[in-house]
Amino acid sequence: MRKGIFLDRDGVINPNIFNPSTGEWESPHHPEDLELFPWSLESLRKLRGNNFYLFLVSNQPSYAKGKVLLEDIKIVHEKLHSILAENKIIFTEYYYCYHHPQGIVPGVSISCSCRKPGILFLEEARRKYSLDMGLSWMIGDRDSDILCGQKAGVRTILILNPEELTAKKAGKSSPNFEVNSLAEAVDIILKA
Repeated sequence: MRKGIFLDRDGVINPNIFNPSTGEWESPHHPEDLELFPWSLESLRKLRGNNFYLFLVSNQPSYAKGKVLLEDIKIVHEKLHSILAENKIIFTEYYYCYHHPQGIVPGVSISCSCRKPGILFLEEARRKYSLDMGLSWMIGDRDSDILCGQKAGVRTILILNPEELTAKKAGKSSPNFEVNSLAEAVDIILKA
């Protein structure tokens, strides 16, 4: 059986960006806003070097909320993919949920099963790649990431992101581990 790492993106691989118009920390809306944490590439390399399949699982509701065009969100992803490809880091799949139940854009302003803590994407990856969920992990910075991982039967690591804790989007779940960065999460996984 194969083992996978499910990673949230914003706050895990790259920092969130402060949006002055909403007063909130959010995902990057434009490619120039996307920068990786200094430890991200090396951390991802270590996981790939230890035969983990990498899956990005990210809620991206800004389009549904009318904050940005879908094309802009996709350009941000293309920049991330380019950076990873240049550094020979291959993700097996990228899973993005563009829905939000309180959105304003028709067609994506819905409740769905792909938005974390829903486990649709993790189940799809499990089936498609014959993953052993008992050997797999979810790394995220929100309670929704941890709940998603727990429902899917993987071990969980919460990255203690000050913005998410302040916004009360983290701190109520019970992950297997809590750390300050992806680098610390990888150290735990490799020791396990």
